[in-house]
Amino acid sequence: MIPAILDPQFMPMVKVVSDFKDAVAKVGGQPIVIAVTRNKGYVATYKLDIFPENTGHDAENYDIVERIVKTLLWVYGGYKVTVAGAKTIYDGLAAAYKKGGARQFDADFMARVYETDFVVEYVADVKDAPQENQTADPIGRHLDGCRIGFDAGGSDRKVSAVVNGETVYSEEVVWFPKLQTDPEYHYQGILEAMKTAASKMPRVDAIGVSSAGVYIDNKIMVASLFIKVADDDFERRVKTMYLDVAKEIGDVPIEVANDGDVTALAGAMDLNDNNVLGVAMGTSEAAGYVDGQGNITGWLNELAFVPVDFCKDAMVDEWSGDYGCGVKYFSQDSVIKLAPAAGIELDEALSPAEKLKVVQKLMADGDERAAKIYDTIGVYFGYAIAYYAMFYDIKHVIIMGRVTSGEGGTIVLARANEVLQKEFPELAEKIVLHIPDEKSRRVGQSVAAASLPKIG
Repeated sequence: MIPAILDPQFMPMVKVVSDFKDAVAKVGGQPIVIAVTRNKGYVATYKLDIFPENTGHDAENYDIVERIVKTLLWVYGGYKVTVAGAKTIYDGLAAAYKKGGARQFDADFMARVYETDFVVEYVADVKDAPQENQTADPIGRHLDGCRIGFDAGGSDRKVSAVVNGETVYSEEVVWFPKLQTDPEYHYQGILEAMKTAASKMPRVDAIGVSSAGVYIDNKIMVASLFIKVADDDFERRVKTMYLDVAKEIGDVPIEVANDGDVTALAGAMDLNDNNVLGVAMGTSEAAGYVDGQGNITGWLNELAFVPVDFCKDAMVDEWSGDYGCGVKYFSQDSVIKLAPAAGIELDEALSPAEKLKVVQKLMADGDERAAKIYDTIGVYFGYAIAYYAMFYDIKHVIIMGRVTSGEGGTIVLARANEVLQKEFPELAEKIVLHIPDEKSRRVGQSVAAASLPKIG
């Protein structure tokens, strides 16, 4: 194993799962199936052999499967987990995901996204487990006609008027959606942006929206832009906001997608290829995915909550209360976490973004301590890509976000490539890592957003 130089206790999930599978194979395993069910009856399944139950390995079995279930939920999404073939694991998961359990955050989040109670069910025979039922929506890459592309960020909103694939107008306007309690502020800001774009074209044929958060059937289920809005106002005014704004523009098709998925789509369009995983390392870890057919999948792709470190002493995410999750490895939090181990003292009075800038300045000045931080993140990322590849079919990984800017991003990319080449040569042959330049990323995002809906 290639060591994470500033984090000697790092236990990559992909290595731990691989070692577990090898150990089980030596004694003969008991097959189980884990299924997660989401909207429209879509089902993702994961098959695994565990140590036979009640042979002294029940805790070991549970620790591995619990992490895999967590991964399945945050990659694919789901309001129901079905455990087939292992009663001891079902009992543990049912306790973890109930009210007051260790994973109540996850259960509550999924219940809100899918508007139904979260449940864990048991099936005795693996033959009776739910069957895989996946689909992908063929949205995006439509460049015909007059289109609006809208990108809702936390500090600025961007809108473009796109005619037959060419951006004829674009603007960025500073706004403060995360500070506003009145959803009318958000509504009027979005409406103004779209009306401005519409005025630059002879007509509007379609509207595409890229926005942070979780979207089901173009409805806003969870989004940080509305974090200050009361729950009642969210249900009444926010949930259908993009649909309501579109009605004021005209009776035209609209598609709303997570900004991570749109970023991955922009990358796929730029590369003219598919199977693209996009990972943004900024305030948190954001991600998106375009499958082998060039489609957005409708999966959650919330990799910030996916465990990448099996070590139970790993840093805990304050929001979810869980350990070893991506947010603490691929965001500004990771840089801040590793700074003391590198011998860098950061002023606690600074904001997280300001602390990151201090480290970036040291990196730009050639400070070896800062280089060790990015080296460690690169090792994290190489192993994380291998773990993600257990759940995604990946040909390209695009990394972006403020953590990857400058020389630091170059180190992250090089170290991650080294991990893949030395530890996972078959994946290294298949997967190419990219850092897009700022210009192509900004232009590509607006065109990709505008390309989401199909006309007619």
